[in-house]
Amino acid sequence: MRRQRGFTLIEIAIVLVIIGLLLGGVLKGQELITSARVRNLISQQDGIKAAYFGFLDRFRALPGDYTQASANINCTPACSNGNGNGQITQAGVSGATIDEHIAVWEHLSKAGFVNGSYTYAAGAETATSAAANPYIRYIRVIYDTNYGGAGSNIRHNVKTGNQVPSDIMAEIDRKIDDGNPLGGNFQFSTYDGGGTGGTPPDPSTCYTAGTPPLWSAATVVTNCGGASLL
Repeated sequence: MRRQRGFTLIEIAIVLVIIGLLLGGVLKGQELITSARVRNLISQQDGIKAAYFGFLDRFRALPGDYTQASANINCTPACSNGNGNGQITQAGVSGATIDEHIAVWEHLSKAGFVNGSYTYAAGAETATSAAANPYIRYIRVIYDTNYGGAGSNIRHNVKTGNQVPSDIMAEIDRKIDDGNPLGGNFQFSTYDGGGTGGTPPDPSTCYTAGTPPLWSAATVVTNCGGASLL
């Protein structure tokens, strides 16, 4: 007769422990990656807001909108000048003669308020004219209503750029604001990330309607974006 051998209970227990440790390591690694991305985006938003107010304090004008940039900021070639009406807008809006939301980066970088060196170029953002988020979509500082829900008041804001997963957006909002994508100082935005664009995020999927509305954290949507109000 042939004897049949199987795994002992001890051997099975050891295998289960090893599998548990491996799964725990994978989940912990994913959690650390998510936390790092959240911290990165928060740090980026905070840094840009600090640069914005630092520039305003030094030059008594808004970056991008500054009329004396060519005279007072060291640029080669000379910095592009805004129209000085107190609004950072696209060319043709409120009398702007340049895309002031792109000139923002030239003014801030050449004045030493942000890392990198950006040179103004009209039209769509590029890697040499505007800063980007960790998902390679362009950040935008602008005076508009493209944030929150319908009927938002026009004001200056810093857009994260899109392609940010909704669970990341939810965590950012909880850490720096109220967790509400349609309220507070950090809100949802349909801005498409500039440059060559991309499909704008769909409001019906990046957050769920309710009282209050909530970011879609359980069912992750990969193409979302937000805006920090200034």
